[in-house]
Amino acid sequence: MDKRSNLSPEVKQARAAARAETRAVRKYLEGLQATAARRGRRKSPQQELEAVQAQLDVESDQIQRLALIQRRIDAERRLSESSDPIDMEALESEFVRVARSYSDRKKISYKAWREMGVAAAVLGKSGIARTRG
Repeated sequence: MDKRSNLSPEVKQARAAARAETRAVRKYLEGLQATAARRGRRKSPQQELEAVQAQLDVESDQIQRLALIQRRIDAERRLSESSDPIDMEALESEFVRVARSYSDRKKISYKAWREMGVAAAVLGKSGIARTRG
């Protein structure tokens, strides 16, 4: 017999809500990481792809070609990802809706959220107060 069938509807609903909160938090944190400013001048994925292809056209060392092929594959992946922009506004909105409950349930502190890169203003909107300790 399935253990889940013995659970009350309230427990099933609470578990589903917890999974939805976790999904919202994960997507927001992944979005923050993907859109984070990085140091230094970066080539666009298209520029990187063109540069790698030019090197591939002249490279004869097989080990170097292998590394360049991998760089080309990585650049192609980044290019396809960049054409599908991340809607941080929607992710933030959902995060704000669930963050307080998630923090309380998982005992996540304000400081931990800040170390993950969540802005103080977003935490304020979420109702997560800055506390000592």
